[in-house]
Amino acid sequence: MKIDGSLLLIGCGKMGGALLEGWLGQGVAPESVTVIEPFESGFLEGIQARGVTTLKVLTELPENYDPAVVVIAIKPQMMDGTIGDYSRFAKASTVFLSVAAGKTLAYFQAALGETAPIVRAMPNTPSAVGRGMTVLCANPAASSTQREVCSSLLSAVGETAWVDDEALLDAVTALSGGGPAYVFLLIECLAQAGIEAGLPQELSERLARVTVAGSGELVHQASEAPSQLRKNVTSPAGTTLEALNVLMAEDGLQPLMTRAIAAATRRSQELGRQDPA
Repeated sequence: MKIDGSLLLIGCGKMGGALLEGWLGQGVAPESVTVIEPFESGFLEGIQARGVTTLKVLTELPENYDPAVVVIAIKPQMMDGTIGDYSRFAKASTVFLSVAAGKTLAYFQAALGETAPIVRAMPNTPSAVGRGMTVLCANPAASSTQREVCSSLLSAVGETAWVDDEALLDAVTALSGGGPAYVFLLIECLAQAGIEAGLPQELSERLARVTVAGSGELVHQASEAPSQLRKNVTSPAGTTLEALNVLMAEDGLQPLMTRAIAAATRRSQELGRQDPA
């Protein structure tokens, strides 16, 4: 991966750190990256040793610093008092890429200026192991080249997709943003069901964990649709079919999941409306 110009990363927590590791692993030159992170950590010491510049505050940057990309990876609740300080970089040649949940394009335009190129991205936590899913949306000021750069940066930690309608990011947040938590809950539920069926706790938890992880890898590698993979496992009049008759009933898993995603989508919409912009 090659970035024309320097890259400023604001925040180097779990998501910021995962992104940075992905960029360096994809060949981004360490000397082209500057990180602003007030909290010390062993991770920061490690990337310093690899040639990445780390600073505690924005004011430590040289006056003539001119990044091509500013990646915003700080927690949303920490942003209101600081984001306006970065308006010094707001010009056509610098794109702002935000991975902060709930902060809208309008929010950033209010803080940085209407003409600032801005891309909003919704990644999820599997980005930490290079298997993330990120959906992006840009304002009209972002050029096609800047969109490609942002897509490339997020592709370093998984797959990417674009939407033109920012409102769709609420459903994206509900589905892929929160999705890992739902899968982890599935593992918990499978394990508990196995325990209630008589399995020892340690074995049941291991079976649930490895089964879900293996199934995820299988669907990742397969060319077949998940529905076909399900049918491949289901023998006529067999045990799996008996379980699926429960899970696929009118009051089964699908309506429950539909209600869950709808609830999360509504909450994302509510949080978006709380933006001061």
